[in-house]
Amino acid sequence: MAATLLVAGLSGNHSATDIDLLGYALLVAGGLALAARRRAPVSVLAVTGLCAVGYQAVGFDVPAVAFLFAVYAAVRAGHRIITVVVAVMMLAALPLAALALPQDMSVGEALARARGALELAWLVAAGAAGEALRQAERRADEAERTREETALRRANEERLHIARELHDSLTHQISVIKVQAGVAVHLARKRGEQVPEALLAIQEAGREATRELRATLEALRDDGRTPPHGLAHVPELVERARMIGLDATLTIEGQRHDVPAAVDRTAYRIVQESLTNIARHAAAATASVRIDVRPDALAIRVDDDGKATPATAAMPGVGLLGMRERVTALGGRLRAEPRNEGGFTVHAELPVDRTS
Repeated sequence: MAATLLVAGLSGNHSATDIDLLGYALLVAGGLALAARRRAPVSVLAVTGLCAVGYQAVGFDVPAVAFLFAVYAAVRAGHRIITVVVAVMMLAALPLAALALPQDMSVGEALARARGALELAWLVAAGAAGEALRQAERRADEAERTREETALRRANEERLHIARELHDSLTHQISVIKVQAGVAVHLARKRGEQVPEALLAIQEAGREATRELRATLEALRDDGRTPPHGLAHVPELVERARMIGLDATLTIEGQRHDVPAAVDRTAYRIVQESLTNIARHAAAATASVRIDVRPDALAIRVDDDGKATPATAAMPGVGLLGMRERVTALGGRLRAEPRNEGGFTVHAELPVDRTS
């Protein structure tokens, strides 16, 4: 736009006087001001209007095209009243600028010159175009917001459906397991017999499964308002692993600081799934959990001395696949495989974005 206005000014065969150089500068400035039309539309409207009046006053009969673009940008940004006021002032100022020219000019000639520089129809068209696009963008935003609300409502309905399904399918079975294990423990103690460790582990696992299921159902029903388990609950996982006979240790290194909620939950689930797999499948005597808290990442490593070897590596189960999906979703890395010296290792690194 600056180049177009400058070419239009040069075509008038003006001399290189100081006044004419000022006119050229105003032509270029009016075009360059449009670069800021999105950040400061009202300021650009004022600058382009003053530039148009200025170069008309020094004798440059060039249409105020930059001002029309500024009108469009200001109306699109929602500044309709200010734009109308400035446009009316421009329509009044351009004839006065023409009358200020050194050569004699009648009022009719000044009005004709001003009309050539800025037609009322051009102003209306520029304002109408800006308003039409503003309305279209507002309707698009409203439609997007409506889609988001609809998607959120459907997600809430799906969460409630999942909660009901989980409650109907799992709660009864877990309750039966708890009751049966409790009865067996009670009868064994009543007869003076030693209660098997496996039976006590089943009883505790039933209690924990009930707590986990209740927390999951509350999270599904309350849309995340229930605080989930995180790093602060990892010691409880290790303690429960010791209760079932596993010699489990926990080491946390690094300075503790707040981590994003998603990373906090994922770290807990990695440790939980790893210890569960060790208890179920590894036939291990010891397990170690190591958490390294770094400024930019959270590293988790769980090792056991079970029977797994690289030669006997099996296909990963649902738990490991779910673990990998959680880590990948956060942009992290996961390595879960048998160790050369025997046993299994799970090593995950979760990036911590300090700006999130």
